[in-house]
Amino acid sequence: MRILLVLMISILISLPSISQKDDRLVQLSGVLVSADSLDLVSYASIIDKTTRKGTMADYYGYFSFVTKPGDTILFNAFGFKPNSYIVPDTLSENRYSIIHIMTPDTILLPEVEVYPWPSREDFARAFVEMEPYDDALRKAQRQLSGESLAFAAARIPTDGGLSYNWETQQQQTRLYTMGQTPMNNLLNPAAWSKFVESWRKGELKRE
Repeated sequence: MRILLVLMISILISLPSISQKDDRLVQLSGVLVSADSLDLVSYASIIDKTTRKGTMADYYGYFSFVTKPGDTILFNAFGFKPNSYIVPDTLSENRYSIIHIMTPDTILLPEVEVYPWPSREDFARAFVEMEPYDDALRKAQRQLSGESLAFAAARIPTDGGLSYNWETQQQQTRLYTMGQTPMNNLLNPAAWSKFVESWRKGELKRE
């Protein structure tokens, strides 16, 4: 009877300390890094195994949530092995910070082949209708041909610089022939000499 009484008194004395320990809260904060490169581990899930509550790390691997001393914290992240951390029960402050290291885990995913055609029938039709010699170089050569450039030039308005140069040339021509009959190249011996020389060299042949 005396022994039972002593045990009951001991339990009653220890109850306040036990309840104080269970009710103590700690703001646990930390950063998750990789074990091989010390790179930040983003968007990992952190769960308190005791209370089944948790949070998620941000892009920089930072997390912060309320827990209790002695609780087991579970860490899970894609590409890393799950691991745990026990909050020390000897903490004297209500804040605690850690740098938790995550071990990379090699994950082999099945091979995925991506095709630009939704079905075999579309692939067969595209294969039959394709032009193997119509590559980017030939397309560029067609777009840069003389006919294409002349077609584009005929539809592009003249800018200020070209208009000024053309007007200046016209003004100089008028000043050169001022007070006399304008020059006609049909009666210009120098122009005829240049024409005959070009004709002899074959420069007038159509390409």
